[in-house]
Amino acid sequence: MKSNIIRALTACLLFVFVMQDINAQRFIGSAIAGANFAQIEGDDVHGYYKIGFNGGLGLTLPVDRKQSWQISLEMLYSMKGARKHCDPGYFNLDNYGPSMFTDVDWSVPFDSTVKCDITLHYVQIPLMMRYEDYYSGCSFGVGFAWSRLVGVKETYNGYARTTTARSGTYKTSDWSILADMNIRLYKNLNLNIRFEYSLVPIREELFVYQLKPFRHS
Repeated sequence: MKSNIIRALTACLLFVFVMQDINAQRFIGSAIAGANFAQIEGDDVHGYYKIGFNGGLGLTLPVDRKQSWQISLEMLYSMKGARKHCDPGYFNLDNYGPSMFTDVDWSVPFDSTVKCDITLHYVQIPLMMRYEDYYSGCSFGVGFAWSRLVGVKETYNGYARTTTARSGTYKTSDWSILADMNIRLYKNLNLNIRFEYSLVPIREELFVYQLKPFRHS
């Protein structure tokens, strides 16, 4: 699996370098900083309430003489997950079976206000094809991204869990599709709005005898 990922990324980089040589263009570097508004589809906790940092570096390569069509490659840190908080005393623990307490981190105090708080830390490499309008400076892009899980912290029904990036609870690799829009605010300052959706489940969980796949969105 890891060798296939390395081959895919190497092929993408070689393609970018070839296109650069053909068009005699230069890479355009950028610094990226912003926020994710995330949820996990399938976990019975709905809403984009998890806010996390998203930032890193990007390279853009124009592939035609008018520089309308571009290829962009980024290296990002991305925090994702899900979050739902409730009023104190919301949980009645009598409704849960023994499995609820098998992976509890007992060193962390119980918090009855937390229905779900999952924080997933990723290193992400998005590759996108973009079209930029010359007059407005706005651009639109589509592409895909590979993400590597590097950290996990989660609390379910008031109890902190012992889950880590290496515990096998979540898959270490995530593949997702992307679509975004860049709006030029001032000179080289742009506002980027991006939607992302996982192509493969990041985990599977049993809910009342029904196995559900979890996905980012």
